[in-house]
Amino acid sequence: MAYKISEGCISCGACAADCPVDAISDGGERYVIDADTCIDCGACASTCPVDAISEG
Repeated sequence: MAYKISEGCISCGACAADCPVDAISDGGERYVIDADTCIDCGACASTCPVDAISEG
């Protein structure tokens, strides 16, 4: 199951920079993860400074 970014996202972009498959993009108010592209590696979750990313 793909990871998801919660409303706690501060739009810093750290997760997008660390995603090995470019599944994360700026969604306006917060970043979003494309579930079809996400490979469930967890790189984004370990990078998030506010713990706004979790397994979906």
